[in-house]
Amino acid sequence: MLKAVERKIEQYVQELNDPEVVALYHQLPHGKRLRAKLILRIAGGDLRMVKTAAIVEMIHAASLLHDDVIDDAFTRRKQPSINALYGNKTAIMLGDILYSKGFFELNDIDRRVSKVISNAVTQLSLGEMNDVLLSEHFNTDKSLYMKMMYQKTASLIEASAEAAALLAGKAPEAYRIYGRNLGLAFQMVDDLLDITSDSETLGKPALHDFVEGKTTLPYIYLYERLDGSGRSKLREMHARKLSREEQGWIMEQMQEHQVLIQSHSEAKRLIDEAIELMNEVGETALSDIAREMIERNF
Repeated sequence: MLKAVERKIEQYVQELNDPEVVALYHQLPHGKRLRAKLILRIAGGDLRMVKTAAIVEMIHAASLLHDDVIDDAFTRRKQPSINALYGNKTAIMLGDILYSKGFFELNDIDRRVSKVISNAVTQLSLGEMNDVLLSEHFNTDKSLYMKMMYQKTASLIEASAEAAALLAGKAPEAYRIYGRNLGLAFQMVDDLLDITSDSETLGKPALHDFVEGKTTLPYIYLYERLDGSGRSKLREMHARKLSREEQGWIMEQMQEHQVLIQSHSEAKRLIDEAIELMNEVGETALSDIAREMIERNF
């Protein structure tokens, strides 16, 4: 059914009747289509579900276009980003077009679904803003980071699961929690991969988040375990280019204090909770999607 979602997105983009937008869209990498998979697995593959999945993926693509501009990112899934190829203005406008078209088509789905997804996009935008604000200093407050992570990443995955449940006539609460846990675990694993994956696999330099000013969970946990001099050293390295020796020191400290294991265990706990919830409502087929969140290398 994912092919049907791709065809529907293509149709929506073609309906804009703008060859330049169509050409730009074709240069976007498609990614895992996690949100579409989630909707189809929960609600089935009739036309309303396919349309909803296509809309959510368009909204997600729009958010990534804006995210690349905010982060000055020049690659996306190992390919040159739109802002790298055509500049920030083009990337922002293409994102706005995909957002607008997605919301236009959302009006024909279901009022409840429209509210759920619209609220998630509001949260996503707040998360983007908070991500920028948190990157302006060395953040040691886990609660602030978790809130931002929920807003920026988990909210749209949560909304996808809830919207699918509503369309399928299922009680949404368990699916909402399932989606939120998936989104949080997904971002936690991304945080880990930024530290543990090689540059070729990741498509960006290792420790890129820290260099860009992002204090993700492993760094927060590491800071909590370091002594005074270690904390000062870590703070001094924040938001600047690191030497090979400095990168090695960070990795050694993380291994010594087992913060990578702690972060992965926290992600796994969220996934286990999500799987247990779905098993309780007879949705054992959703376990595979959940496990994909923590069993991946990019």
